[in-house]
Amino acid sequence: MDWDKLRIFHAVADAGSLTHAGDTLHLSQSAVSRQIRALEESLDVTLFHRHARGLILTEQGELLFNATKEISKKLESTEARIRDSEDEVFGELRVTTTTGFGTLWLAPRIGKLYDKHPDLKIDLRLEERVLDLPMREADVAIRMKEPSQADLVRRRLMTVNMRFYATKPYLDKFGTPKNFDDLNGHRILSQNLTVRQVNESVRWLKPLLNADHTSHLTVNNYFGVLQATLNHVGIGALPDYVSRKFSELVRVLPEEESPEIPVFLAYPEELRQSKRVQAFRDFIVEEIREYRRGYGAIS
Repeated sequence: MDWDKLRIFHAVADAGSLTHAGDTLHLSQSAVSRQIRALEESLDVTLFHRHARGLILTEQGELLFNATKEISKKLESTEARIRDSEDEVFGELRVTTTTGFGTLWLAPRIGKLYDKHPDLKIDLRLEERVLDLPMREADVAIRMKEPSQADLVRRRLMTVNMRFYATKPYLDKFGTPKNFDDLNGHRILSQNLTVRQVNESVRWLKPLLNADHTSHLTVNNYFGVLQATLNHVGIGALPDYVSRKFSELVRVLPEEESPEIPVFLAYPEELRQSKRVQAFRDFIVEEIREYRRGYGAIS
């Protein structure tokens, strides 16, 4: 098969439109259409169902698109390894972590990485979904549990505990709980129990949220929980590192906290020699050391 035609097919299948694919490839719509027709003729199959709303892959088209996705990921990986210089760190690095950790802990520190390596291009992907590193959905991950996938380099960075926090105005208005049972009379703010990355937090909170308490608010990330807590909505279940940044938070029930939640750095084995990955790994490890020096060891 013609590699150039496959490249054009992949762009069209990914975009679902001849026009959008043409914009990406810097080709006219008619040129893209000609290449797709030529590929269909060479394979003697129809690759797309064409209708007014765009293009939909046929069964044969889906098979070919799955193949070109694999080729594309392998080429991206190969390009990244080829472009890694022995002496310089440059190019794009896709980093994934949870919204809360990425927003509250990582993003405020990442300027230090640019100070050392100004030619890096960081694509920071903050979401609760666990991206597939071997399938190259990202290059590096910081996860709140040990990765289970094979062929990953992993390093335990630190541990976090979940604790209860509120603001003084909230406690002045609704009172300070004296024991765990007292939480039933308060609005609890937490990450929802369907989250996949923080199993220890879910196990700790589940009995409370299943109890007959007055009210609760669940959010799909800790940044939302923090904002609600800071605005006096209720008592928030939050990672311990937020209290060190937001002095207005008052710890509630100091004897109560979740089991330790491990924080891991992970990346594919094939990127072990990547200068970009090494630079990010060294940056994170040093920031963890600084964090511990400033606030005491937490793992």
